[in-house]
Amino acid sequence: MDYEGVVLDLDGTVYRGNELIPGVAEAIETLRDRGVRLLFFSNNPTKSRAEYVDRLAALGIETTAEEVLSAGTVTTRFLEATHADDAVFVVGADGLKRQFRAANLRLVDDATRSDVLVASYDRQFSYGKMLAGYRALANGAAFYGTDPDMLVPAAEGMVPGSGAILNAIGGVANAEPEKVLGKPSAEAQSAALDALDVPSERCLVVGDRLNTDITLGQRAGMTTVLVRTGVTTDADLDTSDVRPDYVIDSLGDIETVLR
Repeated sequence: MDYEGVVLDLDGTVYRGNELIPGVAEAIETLRDRGVRLLFFSNNPTKSRAEYVDRLAALGIETTAEEVLSAGTVTTRFLEATHADDAVFVVGADGLKRQFRAANLRLVDDATRSDVLVASYDRQFSYGKMLAGYRALANGAAFYGTDPDMLVPAAEGMVPGSGAILNAIGGVANAEPEKVLGKPSAEAQSAALDALDVPSERCLVVGDRLNTDITLGQRAGMTTVLVRTGVTTDADLDTSDVRPDYVIDSLGDIETVLR
């Protein structure tokens, strides 16, 4: 099949930490030469689209903000559309809060006066923040998460991610998030397809996580490609109900799919 669009995960697929994965630059050049539209899509909600553009440029990958999405972008757009005038309390990183403020969302410091609670990755998560989240939900705030990732890569190895914080707050409040906006949500699917503007059956999604990247692609009707350069092991694959269409060693081997 001649594919027209590709959704590329970032950490574990394009880069690991501050290093480009071998073969990725050549793979991206191949995709562009074939006229395939690219969308870099990260479930890390802490950076803006412009920050991702800068990070990729520092690794030698030129792109534009229009070719980048993140869980932060999708969450911001959702709140703009559904809670533009509401008071939002955030348990999350400063980078996420900056994205919300740039969209003129109304952030508040008093959880008990919030209409909306957004929980996300926060390396300064504490008992006090868990209590604040509980207070927000006890006072009737709508409950959203940026992404479901339980563990995420960091310089020191894997660390708890947004999913762990959602579980902590939701557990004490006996509440489930109304929506989790990053991959593989319906909102993330729509955002990806809108950005690429090509039919889903002519799109690839390439990523290292079965429950986010590959699940998003399957739900959207895309061809799914799992890479072995990230978190998913062959043992994980053997025991999972999520089955990618292709498994390749790295994005550098994408031509085996394109053929």
